[in-house]
Parts: sequence; structure tokens; C-alpha cells
Amino acid sequence: MPDFLPAWPPAPNSFLIFALLLLAGLIGGRLAAMTRVLPAITGYIAAGFLLGPGVLDWLDPATLGDARLLAEFSIGLIVFDLGRRLDLGWAGHDRWLLPMGLAESALSFFAMFALLRYAGTPMLEAAVAAMVGVATAPAVVLLVANELKAEGPVTRRMLWHVALNNIVAAIGVTLLLPFIEASQAGTGLNPIARALWLIGGSFLLGYVAFLVMVLLGRWLGKSPVPQFVVAVSMIVATVGAAQLGRLSVLLALLVLGVCARNLDRKHRLIDVEFGRAAQLFFVALFVLTGTTLSPGQFGAAAWIGLGFVVVRVVGKAVGLYAFAWPAHISMRQAGTLALALTPMAGLAIGMTRPIYDVAPEFGARLTAIVVSGVAILHLLGPIATRFALIRAGEGEPGARD
Repeated sequence: MPDFLPAWPPAPNSFLIFALLLLAGLIGGRLAAMTRVLPAITGYIAAGFLLGPGVLDWLDPATLGDARLLAEFSIGLIVFDLGRRLDLGWAGHDRWLLPMGLAESALSFFAMFALLRYAGTPMLEAAVAAMVGVATAPAVVLLVANELKAEGPVTRRMLWHVALNNIVAAIGVTLLLPFIEASQAGTGLNPIARALWLIGGSFLLGYVAFLVMVLLGRWLGKSPVPQFVVAVSMIVATVGAAQLGRLSVLLALLVLGVCARNLDRKHRLIDVEFGRAAQLFFVALFVLTGTTLSPGQFGAAAWIGLGFVVVRVVGKAVGLYAFAWPAHISMRQAGTLALALTPMAGLAIGMTRPIYDVAPEFGARLTAIVVSGVAILHLLGPIATRFALIRAGEGEPGARD
């Protein structure tokens, strides 16, 4: 074959893979929308499942290697945007808002931890898995809320609880990570010092990134395009700096978002909307997420995953119902809020990735515990959130882009 002709068979590159992810997501999302019951995100995940190793095997892990960068960037945008949803001023005015959030986080943690211990899971693994389970999938909740154009008290509380859930989970996993490292043979690590470095360093990194954003915002003014570039640049820079410093990427980005929302007293920063450009990455993220599913995840270990899901929902519901009366919300609102917090997806798996770097065997066992529950909630979580928002009267069932 002449040298100037392409190799045969041609190998797919990152551009073709990204295009395939978007087109598959578009078709899957449209088919889901046609049911008038399923949210578009369910179609994205189903498209990835169909193309992945579970069915057609067109997109295997080796082929998707370059596309993982898209997923990391998408998660970075989501986590930063999530941090901006945590209005600390609201918690100051509503004194029951924070206790309610901490209660549902704590009760869901203890319910999952108790189940895993009963099933024979070692204590440290059960604690990490339960802490990961506290997190609620921010991308799922945000996309479903945006798709329905949902607004109202339940939607606002839902987004606040999602932000708090993920901050609690990120801090908890970060605190437990040094003890996982110390449990490995041959490590002379002081877990307490390592935990202090992880928590303190991640908070400091997020705060310093915020200060840089404010300085650039003051210099550039309130023009949307430069501020958009600044926000994206600082998200990417924070990810890189956290990786260099062996800090928590998720925690640093959450702190950056929380600071941008609550500490910008002179309003140097504008509330940047990532808009339709970010939607491209979100579609690709959930198609990629679907490729990680396989029929085996719903097999022998499915009962553990199902139990994990049930006790997680029950724990959150009990915490919300317990504080409904002092928080001046109705029992119906508490119930719909508990249902809306059902999703657990890619971010939960993302929290386990640093564990693979220091303890691959521990990380594999942890993923085996969590993945069956995540697989179930990939399918049921978006549907539950959509149903909850519509039942609360805050979503428009026919609102589709």
C-alpha cells in the first residue's frame, strides 16, 4: 500500500470517538424524550451501554482512553458549578437547613455502613463505600432540573442538599484515604498528618484559586466572555495543581465554587453560565458512563447493590422527615426531596479513583461494592428525580430542548 494512503483498517481517533459519543447520546436522548416518561439522561446512558463492552463492544476501554479527558473536564465543570449552589447565607437565615442536610447525610451513611457490615464487608471498606454512597449525582440532578425547567422550593433545597452531600462525601473519603494508604504493607505513613495535608491543602488550593479568579475578574471587568475563559482556566488549573500536590481534586473544586458564591463581596465575578457548550461535554460524559456498565453488574452481586440503594434512600428520607416540621416544609415536600436525591453516578465512582493509585486491590474491592448500586441508580435515579420534581409541581413535563 502506498505510504500516502491511510492505514487499513483505520484506527478511530479522539475526534471520531467524541463525534460518535455525541451522536449516540443525541439519538438515545431523543428516543428517551419520546417516551414522555424517561429523562434524556437515561437515553444517554443507554446509548453508551449499547455501544460499550456490555452489548456491541464498539467502544472498549482501550478505544476510550483519550476520551477520559472529556469526562474529567466535565466532572470539573459540574463540581465547580455545584459548589456555587451552596448558598451559606441561606443556611444562616434558615437555621434548620444545615442540620437537615447533615442529618440525611449521616443517617444514609450509617444505614449503608450497617448493611455492608452485616454482609461481612471489612470495616474500613464498608466505611469508604458508605461515605461514597452519601454523594448525590450532581450532573444527573442538574440536567434533569434544567430539562424540566424546574423552579421552586423543592428544587432549590434539592440543589443545596446535593452540594452538601458531595462536600460531606468528599471530606469523608479524603479523611479515610490516608488510613487506606497506611493499611498497605511497607508504608511508613502517618495517616493523621496525611489527612490534615489533604483537607487543609485542598481547602487552601481552592481558596487561592478563588483569589486569583477575583484578581483576574477585577482586571478584566464583567464581560461574559473573558470571565467564562477565566472560570474554565481556573477549573483546569485547580485540577492540575491538585494532582501535582497529591490533594483532593473534588474537594478543591468544591471549595473554589463555594468561595466564588459566598466570598465575592464586591461582586467582581459574574455568575458564568456554561450553557450549551458544557452540555456537549455532559452528553459525552453520560454516554461514557454507560459504556462502563455490563450485564454482570446486575448479576450475582445485584442483591447487595439493591440493598445499598434501598437503605441509602431510606436513610435520607428519615433524616428529611425528621426535620420537616421545624424546617417548615410539608411531609409531601420532604418525600419528594428524598426521591429527588436518589441519583448516584459518575462522581461517586470518581471519588474512588485516588484509592486505586495507592491501593489497587482495595480500590477493586471497593468498586465491586459500589458499582452494582451505581449501576441500578444509573437507570432508576434520573427517573426518580424527574418524577419527584413533577410531583412537587415544579417541573414542566413537556419542557424539552
